Amino acid sequence: MTRDLFSLSGRHALVTGGARGLGRMCAEALLEHGASVTITARDAEAGAEAAAELSRLGRCDAIAADLSREDGATTVGRELAKRVDALDVLVNNAGASWGAPLESHPAHAWTKVLQLNTIAPFQVVQAVLPLLEVAGQARRPARIVNVGSVDGLAVGRFDNFSYSSAKAALHHQTRVLAVELGPRGITANCIAPAPIATKMTAALLDAEGERLAATAPLGSLPGADDIAGAVIYLAAPASTHVTGTVIPIDGGMSIATWAADAP
Repeated sequence: MTRDLFSLSGRHALVTGGARGLGRMCAEALLEHGASVTITARDAEAGAEAAAELSRLGRCDAIAADLSREDGATTVGRELAKRVDALDVLVNNAGASWGAPLESHPAHAWTKVLQLNTIAPFQVVQAVLPLLEVAGQARRPARIVNVGSVDGLAVGRFDNFSYSSAKAALHHQTRVLAVELGPRGITANCIAPAPIATKMTAALLDAEGERLAATAPLGSLPGADDIAGAVIYLAAPASTHVTGTVIPIDGGMSIATWAADAP
């Protein structure tokens, strides 16, 4: 076989929340495998700066859009349609977390976290669906890759009630989209990472990183390459007939009794 199963040459990808953290890791990996990439960022200046830095790897630009607002996805769809005629890969990465005890976990936390982690990914799919349908073909489908979490698969020891619920909902939303969009030449899959080193997880990993790693059968937490590898697989020809899956990237954490038996 001479065909490169992991080449994304000639394809265009959109990564929401791609200016930093896990989203930036995804954008870098897509560029390194030949795709052109558009990232979104709430802060226009931060998005432009990140896109300029990422452009050393390939063609990259940025759209300023606040996905915590109901009109944020509409902005993404409108601006992307001005730049590309088709969208091969959508990585729904933008999200937020919230930690607070059960007794004081506020209602507005649910509003913010559900919007960014569950509602916005659906709204972005709606907004860019015409571009995905142009790209999607029976033997070369367009791809949706949602970024879920191990917290949507297993119960941890952290007071992130709204976050874990939102990510579990996103996992099932992925399956629903796979059934709906498969006939249109679009796959939908999800990755469910354990915590990796980003700005959002820095405090958690400083305090709990060693304990969390010890709960995984492999004894370690994933890194940037682990996330990149899964995203590239789900975006590339290698996964043409993979849809409706949720792939844990957690060293086995979600299948172990990590909630009860952590050191």
